Amino acid sequence: MRTRITLALAVLLLLLAGCSPGGRADGGPVTLRFQSLAWQPDSVAVTKELVREWNATHPDVKVEYVQGSWDSVHDQLLTSFEGGEAPDVIHDASDDLADFAYGGYLADLSGLLPARLASDIPRGSWETAAFGRGVYGVPFLQEPRVLIADADRLRAAKVRIPTPGHPWSWPEFRRVAKKLGGPGRYGVAWPLKEPVSATLNLSLSAGGRLFHRGADGKVTVRFEAGDEVVARTIHDQVTVDRSAPASTLGSGGADTLPGLFGGRYAMVPLGFSYRQQIVRQAPEGFHWQVLPAPAGADGLTQGVSPQTLSVSADCPHKKEAVAFIDFLLRPRNMVRLALGDWMLPTGTQALKDPALHTARHGWATGTALAARLRPAPAQSVRGYPEWKDKVATPAYQEYYSGASTLAELRHRLERDGNLVLARYQR
Repeated sequence: MRTRITLALAVLLLLLAGCSPGGRADGGPVTLRFQSLAWQPDSVAVTKELVREWNATHPDVKVEYVQGSWDSVHDQLLTSFEGGEAPDVIHDASDDLADFAYGGYLADLSGLLPARLASDIPRGSWETAAFGRGVYGVPFLQEPRVLIADADRLRAAKVRIPTPGHPWSWPEFRRVAKKLGGPGRYGVAWPLKEPVSATLNLSLSAGGRLFHRGADGKVTVRFEAGDEVVARTIHDQVTVDRSAPASTLGSGGADTLPGLFGGRYAMVPLGFSYRQQIVRQAPEGFHWQVLPAPAGADGLTQGVSPQTLSVSADCPHKKEAVAFIDFLLRPRNMVRLALGDWMLPTGTQALKDPALHTARHGWATGTALAARLRPAPAQSVRGYPEWKDKVATPAYQEYYSGASTLAELRHRLERDGNLVLARYQR
């Protein structure tokens, strides 16, 4: 698979040098439906503003903004694809594209994208949207996982404050969390309602891969030493050290914020974009800071599934749709989208913007992690959604709560997981 992805990307970069969005053959008016998943107030406002700017300067190609939802996007898109009513330009996440790409629902963008955009986004980001011999989305926003910490608690405990240049190791993080705990208080809270992506992406720092592709192109699950580090840390913090509460394991990230503000938890591992909610919701006098996630044998490396923009295979005006995507993702516009969503842009030019390197609200810490972001381990694995829902999620949840052992976790991920993946690789 990696050879095919590399070939697709090479073809993309070679062919795009002379490609640019073209006009319409019939000369008639064009209307494109753009389904956006922006949901935070700043993000919605910026996205709608960009649509208005496009429409003001492109009278022959009008874009209609359609509001979608992250909670239901996969099923909603599948229904719209099968019903022939899919949006022309589709906002999604790269880890949701595989089935749509292989199913023929998305347009291959390899010969459509302008060279500027193709060369501005790093190869590693393009790999997240490459399936088989095609590229089916433009990755444009990405979100590292960081630690949001109560700054006063850290100072009072006199613990070493980690930086991207000198992060905590996973063992040091465990020691610090234990030190920050106390009667009725915990050093860290793990909101793991969706435990799989968090575990797999953080495990890259320790050399964890979990999915291994053989010479025949087929993927198997092997739970090895590198995959144990993060899983054991979380398990031991909950069941051995008691530095993390079991009660948050079924919670979403936002559910832990009141406990962070109220002093119940000193740290919470969260996606970088949660900073917007913290700024809006934190009580007066609460001092917080952004810390890098712990580092393992592979340093600060972690997996991400960037947000993407794709074009429906049924869209009759693909060149115009790509022209709109190119407009949205001009460096300055990409910065605006990143600031609106409190995330990082994938584009190398956008990442240089001074607004993303300020210490305020931890922007500089997050931007320093950009070079260490890699495609999520399950990015190109067919059958991953079923494996995640039916096998991995309950297996990790039981292990983290203390209801099963590490050996049982390994057995379920490998035995049951490989049975699921085998059905998709016949």
